[in-house]
Amino acid sequence: MTETHPDGDPALLLTDFVNTLNIEPGTDAIATPAELAGWLAERGLVPGGTPAGDADLHTAITLREGLREAMSAHHGPRGADYPDDLEDALAALPLRIALTGPRPALVPLDPPGSAAAGLARIAAAITDSVAAGTWPRLKVCQEDTCRWAFLDTSKNRSRSWCSMSVCGNRTKTRAYRARRRSG
Repeated sequence: MTETHPDGDPALLLTDFVNTLNIEPGTDAIATPAELAGWLAERGLVPGGTPAGDADLHTAITLREGLREAMSAHHGPRGADYPDDLEDALAALPLRIALTGPRPALVPLDPPGSAAAGLARIAAAITDSVAAGTWPRLKVCQEDTCRWAFLDTSKNRSRSWCSMSVCGNRTKTRAYRARRRSG
């Protein structure tokens, strides 16, 4: 249960988690406790058959939306504040520092068979992402109808949209039409 993502990349786990809510079509992959438990098990964060309750679902949604806002702040100045709800969700997760292995790591306190432990592994992926240097590159699409999380792999870290051909094009077309109307 120590895997953070099938590829071992904490940034991919974090984007996958934030993208469980697809804003454009309005679909939510973790809308129920059972769906949350299934999602956590599919990613190896908890054993299959691990139950999740309403409190776990509430924590997961608060964590997801807090991470979305934190990733959105990565488009702005370096000292941006993170949402209070994210701090509350992180404080509710059972984590401790383990001094085993090549470097200190955050690990869940709960037994591996709990949804809270799976959510704690997602929280631990934040520090793993910081250590890997990918945390400031985790962003969300600036298109209001999208808000999809992505890893900004551009050289100058200036990517604004999940896809230039879709969301970037929509934004630029709207701006062009607005200029034409006002001119």
